[in-house]
Amino acid sequence: MNSQTELPHLASPNGGLPSSVLWAQLILRDRLRPGDVVVDATMGNGHDTLFLTQCVAPGGHVYAFDVQEKALEETRKRVPAEVTTLIHAGHETMKEHVPAELHGSISAVMFNLGYLPGTDKTLITHTDTTMLAVWQALELLKPGGILTIVVYPGHDGGADEGRCVADWAAALNSRHYEAQHLRPINRSATPPELWVVWRRG
Repeated sequence: MNSQTELPHLASPNGGLPSSVLWAQLILRDRLRPGDVVVDATMGNGHDTLFLTQCVAPGGHVYAFDVQEKALEETRKRVPAEVTTLIHAGHETMKEHVPAELHGSISAVMFNLGYLPGTDKTLITHTDTTMLAVWQALELLKPGGILTIVVYPGHDGGADEGRCVADWAAALNSRHYEAQHLRPINRSATPPELWVVWRRG
């Protein structure tokens, strides 16, 4: 694709297929509506948090979590305060921080695992707390709600985290949930992978 050709709307920056992160956003953009309440389980630098605010405003709300104060600082620069609650805590505490009256009413939960870009790469999400968090996310979802999990198997600890997410998703009761796995299959590196879980109505 030459530089003078306009990229397809759903293309990656090099003109290829969407990345795992973009697939997650495309799926959620199609389903979220103004007024929905959602969770960004791993706010990072705030890009997913901002995306979610754009999907649910006006009238909606985003609860976003991160263990690093730097993440909250960066996210505050990007998102409107009236639409967001930024929580300095791990995603495994989401049931404690999302108001009890909203449990079972959340339209979407996004996970973007790994480390905070531009900071210490040894500070990563961990399998044990991630698995606690994804179970809690299912409890928060409303019927018809969506859970997206972007996994980075290429960094230390990422492959184990990815295997555990895969085993967890495969074991979900198909009467209550549908799970899908999207990943590039002909690349020599270990690119990010996406898991999507839909809670049946």
